[in-house]
Amino acid sequence: MKKIINPWQGVDGYHCYGCDPGHACGLRMEFYEDGEEVICRWRPRPEYQGWVNTLHGGIQATLADEISSWVVFRKFQTSGVTSKMEVRYFRPVRTTDAWIDLRARVGEQRRNLVRIDVRIANPDGELCTQASCTYFLFPKERARTDFHFSGCDVEETDSLPAPSGEA
Repeated sequence: MKKIINPWQGVDGYHCYGCDPGHACGLRMEFYEDGEEVICRWRPRPEYQGWVNTLHGGIQATLADEISSWVVFRKFQTSGVTSKMEVRYFRPVRTTDAWIDLRARVGEQRRNLVRIDVRIANPDGELCTQASCTYFLFPKERARTDFHFSGCDVEETDSLPAPSGEA
């Protein structure tokens, strides 16, 4: 298991809703690489509910989109943008759960388009949400000059730590 180092920490103007650890109302996601997968253990919070004790579907879609971008950063060493996303909801994600697990991997690549497959599971391992995100990959030079992408490195870690997204 390897912790993915956030290459934008400390960059002036960086306020990503999904992954900025200092964003006051953001998701504050952290990512790890486990073989072909990028994973995130995230704690649902009550302020993100749609219905009582149920994580809003739009937040679930945002979580899936964010982890997909980190697959792009890590596996392709570039950045990109979402061009299409499909989400299927199978069972509720509870805001009372201690955590949920997100797992994403490359599903298919055709030139500069890549499909990322995402699964969101509850603490019992039950599939709650599945997403397919198609990303348009930027050429590495454009990612560097336009989006300050300098690469996406990792550091070794023993195991998946406590869930990210803590208040």
